[in-house]
Amino acid sequence: MNLDQHNQQIITCRKCPRLVVWREEVARVKRRAYKDEEYWGRPVPGFGDPNARVLVVGLAPGAHGSNRTGRQFTGDASGDFLFPALHKAGYANQPRAESRSDGLILRDMYITASGRCAPPDNKPSLEELNNCQPFLERELEIINPKVIVCLGKIAFDRILKIFAVSGLKFSHGAAYKLTTGHWLLCSYHPSRQNTSTKKLTPEMFDAVWEKAKELAKR
Repeated sequence: MNLDQHNQQIITCRKCPRLVVWREEVARVKRRAYKDEEYWGRPVPGFGDPNARVLVVGLAPGAHGSNRTGRQFTGDASGDFLFPALHKAGYANQPRAESRSDGLILRDMYITASGRCAPPDNKPSLEELNNCQPFLERELEIINPKVIVCLGKIAFDRILKIFAVSGLKFSHGAAYKLTTGHWLLCSYHPSRQNTSTKKLTPEMFDAVWEKAKELAKR
């Protein structure tokens, strides 16, 4: 299976009834600021360079971000923090992400998520994350990156589960080499909650992407 076939399977998934109802209701009702836009309202596939050495794993689509635009980290505050950093590090050709047709191109990077549907209160259940796990496993098989950047502890735990690894601790900036040869790199999630409180600063985030470049060359 190639990435295009894989992403088509993601887009048509309806395994989680609660998420199906929520994502479609949000897409139908819409936020006033986006009332004239057509919402995606479906599971959001990954995107980027299919030959990437760096795979970025986030949490799940935002209700009025990726669930609206149909592309990971596009159209919300998390993306507004993420893409300028990726552009600065040379992974993205531009510092903004507004829509699927905005011209954004990723180099040597593929971005995906632990959950593919927007969850109520940004909190997918364990069962819902488990339902999405095969999609993440397949992406790892297809892309086979050298470095996996986990944005937040949930993404970190999902990757540990895939590789059946225990005993590793999530902390910002921590890097672990797995027995498979993959590097696992941790970062706080660029959510507004983390960036507005300065738990995650631009300088801290820049250091993560420089570390990712270094590890990819090893």
